[in-house]
Formats: sequence, structure tokens, C-alpha cells
Amino acid sequence: MGLDKNHPSFHFFHLPHLHFHHHNHPHHEKKELKDIPKGCMAVLVGQGEEQKRFVIPVDYINHRLFVQLLKEAEEEFGFDQKGPITIPCHVEEFRSIQDSINRENLALDHHHHHHHHHHHGHGRCFRV
Repeated sequence: MGLDKNHPSFHFFHLPHLHFHHHNHPHHEKKELKDIPKGCMAVLVGQGEEQKRFVIPVDYINHRLFVQLLKEAEEEFGFDQKGPITIPCHVEEFRSIQDSINRENLALDHHHHHHHHHHHGHGRCFRV
């Protein structure tokens, strides 16, 4: 699950010493990666038994609200997480933040579409 170096988000997101280790069974890992559309990434949200998997656009990593969640994840788990990024907040809180990001992105997309006839849709990414 690498970021495309040509994708605009790649150049703005940098957390030093952030390492992801995938120790899943190779067949299982390939299936999980196939479930993730291009331009999206999977994160785990919640703590303990309450964790849910979300597939989100990689554009989220540049949004101020998501950056704050990443900082909280760093404080809780450190940079050397095993597996996917785990966001240590309640699922409902994450959904609320996700709604805020989506509303802002829709407003920006509408503005771009209206003025430049350019539209970026990420609806295919939002599933659990």
C-alpha cells in the first residue's frame, strides 16, 4: 500500500521515522489490498474490541483534522506501529470528523467544478 509519488498528497505528508510493518499472511494481505481502491488507504479506528476498519481517500492525510488524529496516534502508539495506521478515537468521533472533512471537500470540489470544470470524487473510498 504505497503512496504514488506523483500524487499531490505525497509531497505534503511527512512523518519522520514512521514505519509500517505488515506481518499478515501473504494471501490475506493481497485480498485486503484488493479491497482498497486506488487513491485510498485503510485505517483502524477505535481501541480494543471497538476497532473498525475504514477505507479513506489519501487526501485526508493533508487535512488539519486528520493530521490532529495522526498526532494523537503518534502520542498513543509511537511512530513504529505494526500493521495499518490505528486512530485512537471513538468510531462515532471519527465519523463526525470524516463528515466534516467530506463537507469541506465537497465545498472545495463544487468551487473547483464551478470555476474550472474540474471535479474530484472520492465516493468509492467510503466504506467500512
